[in-house]
Amino acid sequence: MASATELLHRNGVGATSLAGIAERAEVPLGNVYYYFRTKDDLVRAVLDAQTAQVAAMVEGFAAIQDPAERLKALASRWDQMRDVVTRYGCPFGSLSTELTRRDDSVGQADATPMRNILEWTTTQFRELGCAEARNLAITLLSAIQGSALLAATLREPEVLTAEIRRLHDWIETVTPGHADRVGNVVPVD
Repeated sequence: MASATELLHRNGVGATSLAGIAERAEVPLGNVYYYFRTKDDLVRAVLDAQTAQVAAMVEGFAAIQDPAERLKALASRWDQMRDVVTRYGCPFGSLSTELTRRDDSVGQADATPMRNILEWTTTQFRELGCAEARNLAITLLSAIQGSALLAATLREPEVLTAEIRRLHDWIETVTPGHADRVGNVVPVD
């Protein structure tokens, strides 16, 4: 699974073969076919693993008391992965984007990791008492994914780091009782 996840992230689904995964994992090809009859079965398993990874990631943030700090921790996670993100793109976003082009069952399951991050982020903004929590969550994730895409496209990890720093400041400005992006005080609902 680790080899499949890595190769799918680095090469994409089309350029990744079961034989290549077996070689990377240093196991016989028959072993891969024993567990995964097709590449689609393997892709589904990787999506399931990513979904579990997202769940573990956000569960790890539960120890942080303040929802704004949890949101900052989420954004910082991409900066912690900045070298990998700059080289290959966001592990969640890249695979999801590639699979959205498909109209089959794999393509329909493609957004689960990103959807779960969006739902969790929406919950954090709600806990902060922010109006339009889902829109704020979309803005945050769009900025993270956009800066990840730019960092990868330009091969400039500092693009991602700078955006994450800006997002930390932005999170403070959209918190009720703080000034918003244009200097207005955000009312507490």
